[in-house]
Amino acid sequence: MLLGVIADDFTGATDIASFLVENGMRTIQVNGIPSEDMKINADAVVVSLKSRSCSTQQAIIDSVKALKWLQSQGCQQFYFKYCSTFDSTAQGNIGPVTDALLDQLNEDFTVVCPSLPVNGRTVFNGYLFVLGQLLSESGMRNHPVTPMKNSNVVQLMDAQSRGETGLINYQIIEQGPDHIIKGFKALKAQGKRYAVVDAFNSQHIDNIGKSISGLKLITGGSGLASGIAKNWQSHLQDQTEAKKAGYPSKAPTVIFSGSCSLTTNKQVSHYIKKAPHLAIDVEHCLNKNNYSQEVCDWVLNQTQSTLAPLVYATADPQGLKKIQLEYGAEASSQAVEDFLSNWPSSLRRKESAILLLQVVRLQE
Repeated sequence: MLLGVIADDFTGATDIASFLVENGMRTIQVNGIPSEDMKINADAVVVSLKSRSCSTQQAIIDSVKALKWLQSQGCQQFYFKYCSTFDSTAQGNIGPVTDALLDQLNEDFTVVCPSLPVNGRTVFNGYLFVLGQLLSESGMRNHPVTPMKNSNVVQLMDAQSRGETGLINYQIIEQGPDHIIKGFKALKAQGKRYAVVDAFNSQHIDNIGKSISGLKLITGGSGLASGIAKNWQSHLQDQTEAKKAGYPSKAPTVIFSGSCSLTTNKQVSHYIKKAPHLAIDVEHCLNKNNYSQEVCDWVLNQTQSTLAPLVYATADPQGLKKIQLEYGAEASSQAVEDFLSNWPSSLRRKESAILLLQVVRLQE
């Protein structure tokens, strides 16, 4: 095993797994921490947790458990994957989990790289942009759980971690890996524990990827995965099968969408004009015991549709605010999560082999 990834949610885990496969790494994604006796034959393993919005203590416990399991598999390098919009609060969970993983590995330095240029997530002079807008001016400012009001990643990291954060700006990044490594050494000499790295194009990602081959722990979004995979290419077997594995197979499908981001709202708005769709009723999630079964029955009645049926809890900022005022922000969010996670096991056992997806991604 070469690389072990600890992802703070399911969809993020899927993102980074796809980037690793695309760049030739045989990759397995697991949902939750596997049993101790589970053995996997792959170049990389991505462990999908639910540690983005849970309590900080629980996020640390789960992340360290995942790390210990990856260590037992012989992984040589570790990646803590979080969202490219740095979803977190002033208390965490990105900083505290990073600190816990560094402690477990007996390391004192890592990088912070949320950039995903191909999706418009870029860092310039330490400030995070979303499709050209500052993070704090993007749709993320209205996130129901982790509203992002600050765009400065250095300040965000300092607010929720034990150590101090430095910046490797784009001028250093563009000079290449050797200069980046010198920048890391300079920051460490200043007592910095984390280095935020600028990145707003693929060359920046490649340069950063080459510069971090010697780090035990890396943190960031899925964008840096391509640069990391390239470091391991001399250790990889024939990559043909790994790349083929990234293509979906045709099977009956249901699409779930729970995000309330601006982009997801646009995707849902586009898709419901073309396919069967059902909006999740929060009140039913809270008060109706058989609601999950009702929605399952609806989905099964749509399997002959050309396009997959969509079940969504996505709402615009005004609709979301109304729901939160009526039912409470935490209660409504938890009710929807429970609904999505507690689908009857009978559905998964059906001969039609329904494939459950966590998020919808559409070309507009």
